[in-house]
Amino acid sequence: MAAAAAAAGPRPEQDSSPQWSPPQHDPAGAAAGLGDCEDAPVRPLGKPRGICSRAYFLVLMVFVHLYLGNVLALLLFVHYSNGDESSGPGPQRRAQGSGPAPALAPLTRLEGIKVGHERKVQLVADRDHFIRTLSLKPLLFEVPGFLSDEECRLIIHLAQMKGLQRSQILPTEEYEEAMGTMQISQLDLFQLLDQNRDGRLQLREVLAQTRLGNGRWMTPENIQEMYSAIKADPDGDGVLSLQEFSDMDLRDFHKYMRSHKAESSELVRNSYHTWLYQGEGAHHVMRAIRQRVLRLTRLSPEIVELSEPLQVVRYGEGGHYHAHVDSGPVYPETICSHTKLVANESVPFETSCRYMTVLFYLNNVTSGGETVFPVADNRTYDEMSLIQDDIDLRDTRRHCDKGNLRVKPRQGTAVFWYNYLPDGQGWVGDVDDYSLHGGCLVTRGTKWIANNWINVDPSRARQALFQQEMARLAREGGADSQPEWALDRAYRDARVEL
Repeated sequence: MAAAAAAAGPRPEQDSSPQWSPPQHDPAGAAAGLGDCEDAPVRPLGKPRGICSRAYFLVLMVFVHLYLGNVLALLLFVHYSNGDESSGPGPQRRAQGSGPAPALAPLTRLEGIKVGHERKVQLVADRDHFIRTLSLKPLLFEVPGFLSDEECRLIIHLAQMKGLQRSQILPTEEYEEAMGTMQISQLDLFQLLDQNRDGRLQLREVLAQTRLGNGRWMTPENIQEMYSAIKADPDGDGVLSLQEFSDMDLRDFHKYMRSHKAESSELVRNSYHTWLYQGEGAHHVMRAIRQRVLRLTRLSPEIVELSEPLQVVRYGEGGHYHAHVDSGPVYPETICSHTKLVANESVPFETSCRYMTVLFYLNNVTSGGETVFPVADNRTYDEMSLIQDDIDLRDTRRHCDKGNLRVKPRQGTAVFWYNYLPDGQGWVGDVDDYSLHGGCLVTRGTKWIANNWINVDPSRARQALFQQEMARLAREGGADSQPEWALDRAYRDARVEL
């Protein structure tokens, strides 16, 4: 219903570098992301429906494309939701290129060992850093003092000079007009929402699919108010039968949502952000941070240098970001945003392929603003268990205290984690559902963070061709081949305001 509505410690070791896992480690343990922890249960690869379940993903992306006016995506949605995948293009098809793509080395992956494990590394000259394991599911680490106070202030200063924009924009009239063109029957929609297949829609099943709404984060109270307003639940039990759902006029739902404009506190994400270039010609501190991330992750320079610029985010008092995963799922219907230009494929949807997230805290927050991982190191993962009764663990405004792990913002500290499980062959596997995380409500003060996302295509061949093509463009185009982010080179001589 809401999918329709929505549009839808140990002592530090004295080694000088991290102990990186060899590419040939045990596939079962690697797939579970458990490192050497023997007493933790192994998560099977045949996982239950997760936060990126295919049915949910297709519903979500269809409505996103409705927002963009892509009516063709609707036809593809109907095709795929009927289960016919035989003709769908897969992600492993070769991309265009003038010659064979070079073979890529296996992706490095830090071993977690156990929660609380620390190791000493040298990321900058004449200074030691310590990497501490915070969880094994997801594989999550903390590095205190990764940035100096001066570097934190400089990043904030550069972001302010460039200007920040609101991170979430409410739907336009075109979006709502496109909603009316949705070509999916109420029966098909009911079946997509009814995850436990009991012929009834519980509140948690509806809430599980309300990632967009009309820009609002839907709560159990919101859903019940809506039911009452449009008379969708005559008996008032909070559960919709197939008959009750079929009797609904979805236009009433759209009218209701249009009449309730979302406040900033009701958005999925309440923050402001901008992007800062880190490539050649950028401010020397921005270049130094990128090189430090390169040494931290031990990934190839080509992968790190061709990843997204630095995103800087400001959360004011009342700011938050409800729990989400940073990377998109690997389905035949998707292609990675960063490699789509070199792909010889016709797929309806693009998604972010972020192998790793490196998050920097740029200031100390007076109160609130923690980063919460609701299901970190849970024994099992089940999307429906995230929502029980009136408690939604994804809700970072009300239920951050109930999450398994919260990281307090400390200026200069970096946390980093892997958004994908390994595939057992040294490359990207399935999305790690345990990487679900969010930004808790800032109750006093302002919170500044920055994100470095490391982009890797799950198709090893496509990633190789992308790197080959970018190298060719750099050779042939020189400075003119720099992306639009290169405009930030204008700030390369900016000084820190203390």
